[in-house]
Amino acid sequence: MEPRPPIRSICVFCGASSGHDPRYGAAAAAVGERLASRGIQLVYGGGHLGLMGILADAALAVGGRVVGVIPRGLVDRELAHPGVTELRIVDTLHERKAVMAELADGFIALPGGLGTLEELAEVLSWAQLDLHTKPIGLLDVAGYYARFEGFLDHAVDEGFVAERHRQLLLVDDDLDSLLERFGAWEPPAARFSSGREA
Repeated sequence: MEPRPPIRSICVFCGASSGHDPRYGAAAAAVGERLASRGIQLVYGGGHLGLMGILADAALAVGGRVVGVIPRGLVDRELAHPGVTELRIVDTLHERKAVMAELADGFIALPGGLGTLEELAEVLSWAQLDLHTKPIGLLDVAGYYARFEGFLDHAVDEGFVAERHRQLLLVDDDLDSLLERFGAWEPPAARFSSGREA
């Protein structure tokens, strides 16, 4: 098997709010700074508010390359980050997700709300359908995603998610460890083998 190319660009999904726990903002800042210091391009939703803004500002502060992808309607509401390296303006949320996925070699979810959950679920479902083989990580800050992980385990137990598809989501509370796992990532084999599929 050919070795996986190095990770050069990561798409980060996170909230446009900061949340109540200061550890969420600290984690977003650390992720932005760490990706930039490793020379990894940050791709994100293009906003300047909440964790999104903290993430982008931290990467920019140490000279990182930051690409924001944002629908025109949010630009018109003055929600776009004015200082990113490149701002790609698209027409719809669907196009935003497609462009972010195209630009990224992997995906990381930080704490967020419904939009973050929807983005994470979509790239997971795309991986389940063999539409991409990029690593997908959950940076579980302060146990924020513990209930989501419990839901996935319950879905496996109840026969709605195959165990091999559950393995598509790498979970860690340490960014460097997660990035090491990205570098060694190999998709689960025989994801569409014969037999009943969840």
